[in-house]
Amino acid sequence: MGIWRSVSVLFLGFLLLNLSVARFVVEKNSFRVISPDSIKGTHDSAIGNFGIPQYGGSMAGTVVYPKENRKGCQGFDESGISFKSKPGALPSFVLVDRGDCFFALKVWNAQNAGASAVLVADNIEEALITMDTPEEDRQSAKYIENITIPSALIEKSFGEKLKKALSSDEMVNVNLDWREAVPHPDDRVEYELWTNSNDECGFKCDMLMEFVKDFKGAAQILEKGGYTQFTPHYITWYCPQAFTISKQCKSQCINHGRYCAPDPEQDFSRGYEGKDVVLENLRQLCVFRVANETKKPWVWWDYVTDFQIRCPMKEKKYNKDCAENVIKSLGLDLKSIEKCMGDSNADSDNPVLKEEQDAQVGKGTRGDVTILPTLVVNNRQYRGKLEKGAVLKAICAGFEETTEPAVCLSGEVETNECLNNNGGCWQDKAANITACKDTFRGRVCECPLVDGVQFKGDGYSNCQDVDSMFCCHQDVASVFGDSQCKCPLGFKGDGFKSCEDTDECKEKKACQCSECSCKNTWGSYNCSCSGDLLYIRDHDTCISKRGTEVKSAWAAVWVILLGLAMAAGGAYMVYKYRLRSYMDSEIRAIMAQYMPLDSQGEVANHVSDDRA
Repeated sequence: MGIWRSVSVLFLGFLLLNLSVARFVVEKNSFRVISPDSIKGTHDSAIGNFGIPQYGGSMAGTVVYPKENRKGCQGFDESGISFKSKPGALPSFVLVDRGDCFFALKVWNAQNAGASAVLVADNIEEALITMDTPEEDRQSAKYIENITIPSALIEKSFGEKLKKALSSDEMVNVNLDWREAVPHPDDRVEYELWTNSNDECGFKCDMLMEFVKDFKGAAQILEKGGYTQFTPHYITWYCPQAFTISKQCKSQCINHGRYCAPDPEQDFSRGYEGKDVVLENLRQLCVFRVANETKKPWVWWDYVTDFQIRCPMKEKKYNKDCAENVIKSLGLDLKSIEKCMGDSNADSDNPVLKEEQDAQVGKGTRGDVTILPTLVVNNRQYRGKLEKGAVLKAICAGFEETTEPAVCLSGEVETNECLNNNGGCWQDKAANITACKDTFRGRVCECPLVDGVQFKGDGYSNCQDVDSMFCCHQDVASVFGDSQCKCPLGFKGDGFKSCEDTDECKEKKACQCSECSCKNTWGSYNCSCSGDLLYIRDHDTCISKRGTEVKSAWAAVWVILLGLAMAAGGAYMVYKYRLRSYMDSEIRAIMAQYMPLDSQGEVANHVSDDRA
């Protein structure tokens, strides 16, 4: 008992650093009630530390409060309750009460019954907290890793208002919004991963190792492209001064108790010791520093994944020799890394680990890091499942819209919106071809590229292979169905045997104005204007780009129109009206780009408000 009492005191000392200064920040998202009017407005909700929050996006739904099993601790299917939305209806956000079971279990049960999101109403009046996962529970780990819907905790008083509205048979429509959950101050996202080299700490270690392996490719693409700045961090603890010479402290710490880690097996009598973990953490930090000095910080991901595979604790290979073999295989300077690590027996601070302990404290800019693993994106702690798609979505949300790299707009980010009715996009079930494409901001409908052939169309109701599928033959039937064949716009032919490009320039079907010059293209044409003139395709005309000439052109157009109206009479009024409407919109749009207009400020504010 004496030994374990000492061990307990030691671990209490490990936690003193955190408990004395820890400031845990609850990351929030916006929860907006759209109807009914009696509770309409915006409220805060706390993002759950599991599942997949829709970073960078928003989700609309209808709140449902079950008549039984209101804490959600039993499976809803046992009572025959389903929250699955009918076609055309808004998704169901299930409201459950806090208490009696894990937060994650409530969400899991609601997800299995078809819920799209879960709201947990607090049962006491308090500031919002972060709903976390159970500690080291293998049974719960099986369902936690499969939670794919977002969840949020709401205050008790607000929860009561929702319940009251629902009890009065009011339809409660709400919107969960994560667009501002991650700030985007510039065109580069800075993110940190607080990690650990220990691979024997159970479910969380397994989850971390799997994530690092899966995320490596995306992380390196972002880093090599200069889109992100990544920094790895490692939590360390210290041993209380009174115990620095104890056997336990010496086995768990380096630098005379200054930097410690818990025993990997939580058994001081066997296996690896805490100081082995501290030394490998330090080595990994130095690998990053040395790689960063050579302008290749992404090599850290290679080292960490290779070390996991080649030097696991389970195979008794977690040691210096194995680590150095990995370092050499990656072409890193071993001597520079050893110099960075310093003397672990010195009775003095290690500069690298001292920086880590300082960085662990938020110092008012964010919450202190007290949980492993933790991801921080643009100085905001990430909440949700540590999984490639979910994390990439959060990182991509740190970019201003339209500035995100290609990896954010590719299949690397899975939102599952294409799984429900194909996202409302065009599809050919027989050929298994779809125009639905998932991105971190939501699905987009774009005609696909299939076997090197680009389909073209609006992506919603129509996609056709313009390059080779003009004619109705057996290969095309799966794409066009049994409808009548017809050459697309810009081509001519019978649609059955041939479709040829129409030369609009040669046939004088385009670019007829005196200042125009025409160039034929495949399926279309390009027109340009001579001098400093701008071509307006819809009306096949050229106008001036310069503001002063636009004014004179405007006046001249009106004089001409007035004269024509007087000469032609009533029959010409229809043409006059159409040309006037066109010129009014097009000319003012061009003028707004080159000279200030009275209403220009209002337009800018409107655009800004629309994007907010």
